[in-house]
Amino acid sequence: MAIQIQGVSKSFVSATGEDIQVLAEVSMQIKKQEFFSIVGPSGCGKSTIFNIIAGLLKPTNGKVIVCGEEINQTTGHVGYMMQKDLLLPWRSILDNVTLGLEVKGMSKKDRGDIAMDYLDRYGLASFAEAYPSTLSGGMRQRVALIRTLVTQPDIILLDEPFSALDYQTRLILEDEILSILKSEGKTGVLITHDIEEAIAISDRIAVMSKRPTTVKQVYDIGLASQYGSALKARSDHKFKQYFESIWSELDIQMGRIS
Repeated sequence: MAIQIQGVSKSFVSATGEDIQVLAEVSMQIKKQEFFSIVGPSGCGKSTIFNIIAGLLKPTNGKVIVCGEEINQTTGHVGYMMQKDLLLPWRSILDNVTLGLEVKGMSKKDRGDIAMDYLDRYGLASFAEAYPSTLSGGMRQRVALIRTLVTQPDIILLDEPFSALDYQTRLILEDEILSILKSEGKTGVLITHDIEEAIAISDRIAVMSKRPTTVKQVYDIGLASQYGSALKARSDHKFKQYFESIWSELDIQMGRIS
């Protein structure tokens, strides 16, 4: 398994001193090289789960095992791609991609060679000396993914990376990111509010409850793997069935919140 989340609970103390439980006995297993999505009501703690997997937060109870190692701090096994690309506007595309390698102390020549190899592999070599402001939103997200990949993590956490993009660009980028992760042999974990996006791109989907959050249901999907494309997966006759099933789970939860 790439990730094993075992009975994880997480509580925070509010400004008034109240103990607020966000996660309650969350357990799930994510296989190596699969694309796994997490959906749930707003504020249910999806990002908290990501921060625990990444080693940025410690669980109150339970444990997380990543690539066979229990996580107590940040780990090189995990790369984190956020909703915003967070490219540094004063650095060229090449220098943005090499940032993680620079922090690790790699020589300028070595990190430049590695970054150019990735940029060339994914069609962005001609933009190496360009600056982020000259790129489209979709291209910036591709650069952000490459910046994550060059540090060689086993697992890529994707925190709603398509949400700020227009619909057409999102559809294109879903296929591109899925293809890149598959070709690189990476495990992808996505959190999203978009049920259709999750169905189109995922091997499996975990549906979370309202807070205190637990795993309500895990769906086996696999349409993107079957068709080799997230876009083609949307045309499968089972797509609507999956949507209605997952929506009914979320609708029940939202009904309880309101």
